[in-house]
Amino acid sequence: MSPASFQIETETPRRDRERRCIVSGQSESEVGLIRFALAGDGMVTPDVAAKLPGRGAWVRADRASIELAAKKGHFARSFKRHAKVPEDLAGLTERLLVRRCLDQLGMARRAGAIATGATQVEGAIRSKPALVLIEAEDGAQEGREKLMSLHIGLWGRPPRAVGCFSSEDLGVALGRERVIHACLLQERLAVGWAAEIGRLAGFRAIVPSSWPDSWRSVSWKLGGADAGANQSRDERTDI
Repeated sequence: MSPASFQIETETPRRDRERRCIVSGQSESEVGLIRFALAGDGMVTPDVAAKLPGRGAWVRADRASIELAAKKGHFARSFKRHAKVPEDLAGLTERLLVRRCLDQLGMARRAGAIATGATQVEGAIRSKPALVLIEAEDGAQEGREKLMSLHIGLWGRPPRAVGCFSSEDLGVALGRERVIHACLLQERLAVGWAAEIGRLAGFRAIVPSSWPDSWRSVSWKLGGADAGANQSRDERTDI
């Protein structure tokens, strides 16, 4: 594991509270779970930021667990009342996680904590090992392989890499028409983003299967995060 990756996983405070997954029955760190709440009409609602008021139910952050919870009536049993489950709850959860990841990139842009474009990213890599290298899934192979080879050549190892967003999606998040290459520069933001990508990894491949294995050399299960840490404990009771 690279020093940069090790820093992401160990040097930033993590949510160490444990919750019981309503599907597996096992207690796990909140980092690897998704919180669900009930709307006023009794509809099960993914609470990916863990901020909605009221009683919460937690499910392991992967598609299979959420689909099983919906199919087997785990939500109704956990909430102890009738719970309406929207069609394709796992797909809805994935879309909300994607939006959360992209919104956090926008925050990084506003904080001046992200490099975009091949020139800026190359400069960042030459300065120090990349915390997270972000490549558009529809970008040209030659461009991304150049940056990966540069990183390996300078630092002897690949960086953490993400390739699960389109150039258009990255562009919308980062205030441009399209973004092909990006690199997070600030460790605190990179750590929080790593946690969200770790959860998203339960729903989609973070690196396309057609890319070389070097892009998958670091596991995304799981980074650290503190989503929901500011929510008052008086406002919700979690399972």
